[in-house]
Amino acid sequence: MLLWINGPFGGGKTQTAHEIRRRLPGSVICDPEHVGFGLHRMLPPELRGARGRKPLLEDFQELASWRQGVVEVLDLVLTRHDGVVIVPMTVTDPDCFAETVGRLRELGHDVRHFALLAERETVLRRLRERGFGRLLKYVGGKNAVPRRESWAVRRLDHCLERLGEPEFAEHLWTDHTTVPKTADRIAVLAGLTLHPNHEGPLRTRLRQAGVGIRHIRFD
Repeated sequence: MLLWINGPFGGGKTQTAHEIRRRLPGSVICDPEHVGFGLHRMLPPELRGARGRKPLLEDFQELASWRQGVVEVLDLVLTRHDGVVIVPMTVTDPDCFAETVGRLRELGHDVRHFALLAERETVLRRLRERGFGRLLKYVGGKNAVPRRESWAVRRLDHCLERLGEPEFAEHLWTDHTTVPKTADRIAVLAGLTLHPNHEGPLRTRLRQAGVGIRHIRFD
């Protein structure tokens, strides 16, 4: 089984994916962003939008090589790995959705799709919180802003509008719930059993902060 966790950046995809993996033995996370980052980094810096220049490629999902590569790798993992595969990835374009999620289903895989949604202000607050403002200013200078966060804010309204469409169900609203409870809800809907969550609030915050730091990007 593949759990595709969709949603805007700041919607909780990555944290939810790591929560499920932590509590579901044998599960693995396969992040399609790694494929996209690799393709993006093949471009010379000036074509990536460095020094204020307009990037040649706004979104790596525009590349057929990304869509095809993601399907090929996930098809291989689903064929060879016995456990649940978890994919935290934002996809809002219907054609791209058909060429990834739809294609994997055509190949015979059991793909369960969930879109994590929240009100605009909730997502913006989460983006500010996960920015680790003081740390980023110390490490990258006072004007340091993760590229992915600034891009996410520009795309936020579009993401929320598109992901609210019926074709992107199952929809899970996360404004007034926690990451562990969202993971529990996904597990129930997918017919999976997670280990009980015995983690205290402080340990949860520290672990989630570590996940967030590992996913900060500046380029």
